[in-house]
Amino acid sequence: MVEFGTLIAGPFCSRILAEFGAEVIKIEAPGEGDPLRKWRKLYPTEGGETSLWWLVQARNKQSVTINLKHPEGIEIVRKLVSEADIVVENFRPGVMEKLGLGWDVLSAMNPGLVMVRLSGFGQTGPMSSQPGFGAIGESMGGLRYITGFADRPPVKTGISIGDSIAALWAALGALMALRHREVNGGAGQVVDVALYEAVFAMMESLVPEFDVFGFIRERTGNVMPGITPSNTHTTRDGKHLIIGANGDAIFKRLMRALGRADLADDPQLASNAGRDVRAEEIYSVIDAWVAANDAEAVLRTAAEAQVPASRIYSAADMFSDPQFLARQMLEVAQLPDGKDFRIPGIVPKLALTPGETRWLGPALGEHTDSVLARLGYPPEEVVRLRSAGVI
Repeated sequence: MVEFGTLIAGPFCSRILAEFGAEVIKIEAPGEGDPLRKWRKLYPTEGGETSLWWLVQARNKQSVTINLKHPEGIEIVRKLVSEADIVVENFRPGVMEKLGLGWDVLSAMNPGLVMVRLSGFGQTGPMSSQPGFGAIGESMGGLRYITGFADRPPVKTGISIGDSIAALWAALGALMALRHREVNGGAGQVVDVALYEAVFAMMESLVPEFDVFGFIRERTGNVMPGITPSNTHTTRDGKHLIIGANGDAIFKRLMRALGRADLADDPQLASNAGRDVRAEEIYSVIDAWVAANDAEAVLRTAAEAQVPASRIYSAADMFSDPQFLARQMLEVAQLPDGKDFRIPGIVPKLALTPGETRWLGPALGEHTDSVLARLGYPPEEVVRLRSAGVI
């Protein structure tokens, strides 16, 4: 698999596949590399600094530096692609074609190739040539509009969720295309993922509700519209908890645990529709009960009543949580200087072929020589290519 991605969407797609055994050769610009190498918190290393995010996002990948503006660099890439099952790229549409690496060229060389193309707006349409990051996809795809409180402007989530959603769709599309190739005669195809469409696909009932009823979902803070009760509450000791009692039987159990059998047995509250009409009343009851108790007492009562509830976790909470630890969601790895540190565990958990971290994000160009040797380039030719600025 060959990756031309930078930053988040394309690289996260190939990271997912690399975690489950795919050989990923990441093409980077000599002397520069993926800008993600310098994003967020940096850790001092020999000769510079490395992003902690990079170490995770590029785990299990091989870094090969190739100058894509040099004809000999393009020739190396074509040799790599001729042997690949998948190419992932997240350039603006048209860039790969300008480089002589468009679908027509690559598929003619490798008819079984699957080409995964991530971009802001897809490969077609009037906006296809415009730049678009995850924030734009979240906005155009509808997510930003409904996120936040009604009396304030829209807000973003604390992560680049649009890019990550697009990466998941891209990985899924790649696997479906490979399965099609396996079952239906060996032909590859293009997987076209637009960031705004990836977000749009997650928007639940937004489209039919508008089309049938003219209903536009608005910002509702921590309340889940039409699904009651599901909200955030603050405890006596200042902790924030989420309680999801929107299932009919679960609601009854919660009300009885609160000493409100009258609400548990109220026929109007037996279904979501009736509860939603009286949401303010229900939330005032839950708010008052939570505010009168410490977090541990609330969680204990909820667990005994089999009502889904949780603290809203920070990173510190995760590091000490027995569920995270039991599921090995905090792996121990080594920083470049040999010190231990924790990285996210791999999702999903496959019973027979689990994913693994074989190595962390590589140094820039760390695998250039070994990959070129596999392609048949002798050592003296590699020296010449490097001196000529090709690699």
